[in-house]
Amino acid sequence: MPKLGEIKAGREVGYKTSNKLIWHACIDCGKERWVQLRKGIPVCQHCEPCAHGARGENHTNWKGGKQTNKEGYIRIYLYPDDFFYPMAWGNRVFEHRLVIAKHLGRNLHRWEIVHHKNGVRDDNRLENLELTTNGSHALAHNKGYKDGYTKGLADGKDKQIQELKILMEEQARQIRLLQWQLQEKLSAIYNRYVEKEQVNE
Repeated sequence: MPKLGEIKAGREVGYKTSNKLIWHACIDCGKERWVQLRKGIPVCQHCEPCAHGARGENHTNWKGGKQTNKEGYIRIYLYPDDFFYPMAWGNRVFEHRLVIAKHLGRNLHRWEIVHHKNGVRDDNRLENLELTTNGSHALAHNKGYKDGYTKGLADGKDKQIQELKILMEEQARQIRLLQWQLQEKLSAIYNRYVEKEQVNE
């Protein structure tokens, strides 16, 4: 029987791989078995039965309890004995709701909505969050879109006006240049005519 911590190549102990293995004990049940080494650390801290039954921090794929969904919101893992667990869906709660709930010291009702003031869904600082209701939340978003549209429209008009001013100044310069060139040509024609008349006399 190998000793705990003993390291061997996989082929030495009957595996088809030449990767290094360590004789390791499950941290839950103490069952000893060969485990693959990666950068000097056993890949699995738990045996297979314990790993499949393990939840939360004890699970082999634990990554701190945070995950970001496809909409960009952060979800936090909660244990069943947590005070805020009633707010969770499938052991997870949205971080922005949890931040406000902890600030208020109570669980949020389902109809209470937490709004991100700056619109960034993973910016869950308390100063960026606001508790609201569904109707108020829709009004706030619509007002934000309307204000943004109005500002964009005004910015666009200001930009167009500025571009027109520059264009008008450039055209005024070109007109002055053309007037000067015309004056020079007329003056040259007149001088030639005068010289011709003097020669004919």
